[in-house]
Amino acid sequence: MSSAPDCTVRSATTGSATTGSAMTGPATIRRATADDIPATLAMKLAAWRETYADQRPAAFFARAEAAREQEIDWWRRGLEAGAELWIALDDAGRVLGCAGVGTAREDDADARVGRELQMLYVLAGAHGTGLGGRLMDAALGAHPALVWVLERNPRAHAFFRKHGFVPDGRIEALADDWAGLREVRLVRRIAAPAVRRAPAQPGDTAQPGSTAQTGEAQPGDTAQPGSGRG
Repeated sequence: MSSAPDCTVRSATTGSATTGSAMTGPATIRRATADDIPATLAMKLAAWRETYADQRPAAFFARAEAAREQEIDWWRRGLEAGAELWIALDDAGRVLGCAGVGTAREDDADARVGRELQMLYVLAGAHGTGLGGRLMDAALGAHPALVWVLERNPRAHAFFRKHGFVPDGRIEALADDWAGLREVRLVRRIAAPAVRRAPAQPGDTAQPGSTAQTGEAQPGDTAQPGSGRG
């Protein structure tokens, strides 16, 4: 179980953004720093509101907002411990998406892959640009991996299927703030298939297909910042 303060869901999403967040120019992908955490968490909550508004009550988002400062501190401590977080920014410096990868957990040993894509969030204004694939490549490369996705997130399922992930039959019911929903485990056991992507942009620190090293687990925890595996 995660010790993340908001005890959020562990699934990834390619969910939507708030109105007015349209991409205004080429995106730059780079490693996040502690200073990037507040804006990244604001982007994550925006994606949650659009993607899960029909599955979670308003109180759920209010609680996430109220826990923001505690979550910022938790993420910053994770980065200090060596965890990796990749972010995409537009030409105005706004965070459009993020991705993080960690070592697969003990309870996923039956998947027989070493890595888990613990989060992938892309705002709606960047949909169709290839940004989700570029973020995933920066964090994961072409390595075999697993990802947990909400059962009722068809856009995410289609995205991961295109990138070589398939359901392996494992489904889990969620609890606490996410009670009533289920997650499906998707696994990619071979190198990522060739997928047509938007061209790399100046300033990118990882090209499509590159391999990024995963961060170390935080002391006393098996989750990376933002994974919120609960």
